[in-house]
Amino acid sequence: MLSRSEVSAGLSRFPKFEDTHLSLPYAPRMPKHMVREIQEVIALARKFNDEVARPRALELDRKTHEDPDYMPFELVEIANKWGFYTKWIPKMFGGQGASMPSMSYFAEEISSVCVGIMNVIGVHYLGVAGLIASANPALAKRVISEVAHGEKTGKPCLIALATTEPGAGTDVEEVDLVDKGKVACHAKKVPGGYIVNGTKVFISMGHVSTWTVLLAYSDLKKPSVSGVGMMVKTGTRGFSFGTHENKMGQRVCPASVLIFEDCFIPDDQVLFSEELMQKISKKPMKDLSQRYIDYVVSATRPGVCAFGVGVARGAFEAALNYANKTTVYGKPLIKSEWVQCMLAEMYKNVALGRLAYVEANYANSLRGMYRLLQLKPLYYYFRLMPNAYFEKVVGPTLDKEYSGKFMRKLYYDWVKPKDQMCCSGWASLAKFAGTDIGVRNCQMAIELMGSTGLRQDAGVEKMLRDIKLLQIYEGTNQLNRLNTFKCLIAPAAPQADVFAD
Repeated sequence: MLSRSEVSAGLSRFPKFEDTHLSLPYAPRMPKHMVREIQEVIALARKFNDEVARPRALELDRKTHEDPDYMPFELVEIANKWGFYTKWIPKMFGGQGASMPSMSYFAEEISSVCVGIMNVIGVHYLGVAGLIASANPALAKRVISEVAHGEKTGKPCLIALATTEPGAGTDVEEVDLVDKGKVACHAKKVPGGYIVNGTKVFISMGHVSTWTVLLAYSDLKKPSVSGVGMMVKTGTRGFSFGTHENKMGQRVCPASVLIFEDCFIPDDQVLFSEELMQKISKKPMKDLSQRYIDYVVSATRPGVCAFGVGVARGAFEAALNYANKTTVYGKPLIKSEWVQCMLAEMYKNVALGRLAYVEANYANSLRGMYRLLQLKPLYYYFRLMPNAYFEKVVGPTLDKEYSGKFMRKLYYDWVKPKDQMCCSGWASLAKFAGTDIGVRNCQMAIELMGSTGLRQDAGVEKMLRDIKLLQIYEGTNQLNRLNTFKCLIAPAAPQADVFAD
């Protein structure tokens, strides 16, 4: 038998046990009801697919091809009616309080039919993550209350996230690259707020959203230490939309250009700034900025992986259906050994991709942004207490200054860097793994189905167009590979200089 010190020494070597087997320490801590919750979410997604997504997927794809100016307002209204825009928002902010890990299972189901339709729902939560990760509870409550009100009144209120710039692309998602890019969205401090000038591009659902989480910079020469997060409401003077376009081949979820011309944002709509952060933390602003970005993408990239896994599954199911129905020289195609092996390979890809997003969610649940919400006592507290309690008792405390200070301490001052590195690394690993698997399965499905797979009405050609976008979504897969190296591998390679080239 090894002593405890020997076991500890053996497990602390690279690769560390705590960073590679996240499900083992988290599984005993997972609230038992989460299994039932995930089952209910999957059943809900399948019902939505049968009633909404499947009957509309190809029709919407054709419609947006014929009319480049088409906007999916009807689809947004349907998703709002089904309660999808508040379902994964914590009750303390006015949402329904479903656990964040359950959304990945939901995303896989919807994406197996149409990832564009899932994107119309999912990008809202990219904005929600950007809002909550700022640790500004008063502003989060204020904005999310409008989302909840829009659900009740039938007038959808969505939140977009705007980081990508014409000269910097998705590089703004990695602080070490920000100073090397050409960011130009400037936030000038003036009495009572900021005046913003600049442009954001490729902003999913920007035209449709009511609020936008905007990342600008007070010093364009030193953007990595001068980030300013703000909430901008559609209709604000100086804020307008340029042309919108379909991202690559994905047609259902449009991308928007956001233009800011002397747009004034008051102080009560500022999520974070160097001035605010320095009041509660002595850590360098560059580190705090990276932590904010890591919180957002650590929570959302597992979802993008689930998008990719859903596409991989959709391609597999299309290929399986084709093989079951097709006869070649009088012999059912499904009886051919090469077909069986190819389908087994595709099924393997789906299973491994699912394990990737599940493990990334374990990391977040154990060591990430929503770790407190996943603790058994708090999980059941939030689940069992009625919404009215949170509205009348908890809600007013979020407006107090001490709530903001506590959340910023919790998120930015007290977090362990190694925990954040683990969550960010696993999120990036899942993201490029899931999206690459989606592309591979689409290619294999077309190979198996031949010319039939290239027909738009067969669905696989659309899936391939959709999944190609996801390889650059929330950071290119190259950037995510580098971030995986930085977070999970670089500690064993001290001579490596990540993001240096």
